[in-house]
Amino acid sequence: MTTPDNPMETAQACEAESASACEHISRTLARISDKWSMLVVRVLGRGPCRFNALRREIGEISQKVLASTLRDLEQHGFVSRKVTPVTPPQVEYALTELGREFLEPVRSLAEWVMVNTPRMDAARAAYAARRADE
Repeated sequence: MTTPDNPMETAQACEAESASACEHISRTLARISDKWSMLVVRVLGRGPCRFNALRREIGEISQKVLASTLRDLEQHGFVSRKVTPVTPPQVEYALTELGREFLEPVRSLAEWVMVNTPRMDAARAAYAARRADE
């Protein structure tokens, strides 16, 4: 990227680039950071898994939501889908290289949540107490 000679133009170019970067980051995070995507990535981090095994491992997810989540993760390159041509067909899901790289921040975030849950619980209780006093 070339920078304009005029400092005002330079500032405007930086703002436009920053806004574009923020928009891109926001859009990407919205796609990959929902509750179900993170849980699917965490489970697949243990190794390839078939659909029903994934569903049992995750818990309260519906078949429709899991199928949609897997499609989205596959579309964005985080998950691969392998169909074995038997009757009935067996489908196995696994993390791609990109998915394995994404697993690192997912694990870090999960660890952060576990460490900080007591603090968040205390904050919610304090908030509820303040609201009750109002």
